[in-house]
Amino acid sequence: MALNYIWIALFIIAFFVALAKLIFLGDVNAFQHLVEGLFDSTQTAVMSIALPLIGTMAFWLGVMNIGEKAGAIRFLSRIVGPFFNRLFPEVPKDHPATGQMMMNFSANLLGLDNAATPLGLKAMGSLQELNPSKDTASNAQIMFLVLHTSGLTLLPVSIIAQRAIFKATDPTDIFIPCIIATYVATIVGMLAVAIKQRINLIDKVVLAWLGGFTAFISLLVWYFSAYLSKDEISTVSKVASNLLLFLIPVVFILGALYKKVNVFETFIEGAKGGLETSFKIIPYLVAMLAAISVFRSSGALNYIIDGLKAGFALFQIDTRFTDALPVALMKPLSGSGAKAMMMDVMKTFNPDSFAGRLACVFNGSADTTFYIVALYFGSVGIKKTRYAIPAGLIADLAGVIAAILVSYLFFG
Repeated sequence: MALNYIWIALFIIAFFVALAKLIFLGDVNAFQHLVEGLFDSTQTAVMSIALPLIGTMAFWLGVMNIGEKAGAIRFLSRIVGPFFNRLFPEVPKDHPATGQMMMNFSANLLGLDNAATPLGLKAMGSLQELNPSKDTASNAQIMFLVLHTSGLTLLPVSIIAQRAIFKATDPTDIFIPCIIATYVATIVGMLAVAIKQRINLIDKVVLAWLGGFTAFISLLVWYFSAYLSKDEISTVSKVASNLLLFLIPVVFILGALYKKVNVFETFIEGAKGGLETSFKIIPYLVAMLAAISVFRSSGALNYIIDGLKAGFALFQIDTRFTDALPVALMKPLSGSGAKAMMMDVMKTFNPDSFAGRLACVFNGSADTTFYIVALYFGSVGIKKTRYAIPAGLIADLAGVIAAILVSYLFFG
């Protein structure tokens, strides 16, 4: 229901903003921009997202099927089971969904969006098999989606690459702030859902896993900042990400050979689901991207930014962070839109400016909540999202606040 109201609100707001611009500002192109954005977004949903996703989906679903037949997914489920059993009490012990979710989170940690999406859709499909009410999001699906939308990433390779393109003095200086901000978003999102679902996080297993992961992140940050130069950080990030990405299918294939599984036929069997899933999500993508596009094209976002800037200035609060706020506000709506705004901020204010750096941290602090809800829930036919969107937005807000505070700490 939340997605329904948001979708309606975006269209209505866009209409009245454009109407006001036409009447009071004499902007005769106001509605033309809306219509052009509408057609561009619907074409993008099909031609640039859904259709290219078919190949990626087919490959990774085939690889996942090999991993399941080889026992790799079940093995991974047993490793993370004690922790995930606390977070996802509705998921049976050693269920394949546990390993699939872990694969998705691992791909996100490495910044491998192309691999993370099909792995996540596979996990959502497995959770849907356990869902007693097929049109309503289950507790496990909501927890999974919120953890996913918090965008926990250890290697923000694409952001570092964009900063290098814009000739930043040190493209990797946002590395640590991005990790801190996205980690805060993930923990807050987990807490929000756990409180709603009455999940006890004061548990020795949960605390041990969270403590261990926090220690791992701290050690990683310390090692990268103390022992690697900016060029070495970028090189290590790229090599580690791509090496681990290619290692997954190789390990699965070797495991399948050991178990005497027919690897090629197993791959084909799993890959067939890629086409079906990609076509199933098209209506959801078209609907959501169209609403986001008209909202953005209307200029409503700019008015919100101007209002916030005036409000903060009224209370004599440092308003430098507001120059990068368009990225933070666009990120839950559109990843490509947030990326475009990040590049625009770096171009306008300089990549080494406070706003330029903060825009990059904003972009790395969370994921595209509305897009992910439409994509993941749409792939399994869920229409009633319950509290998934509010919980995801709480995580996004925590990431934004953390990004601002940590950027003032690191960049003044």
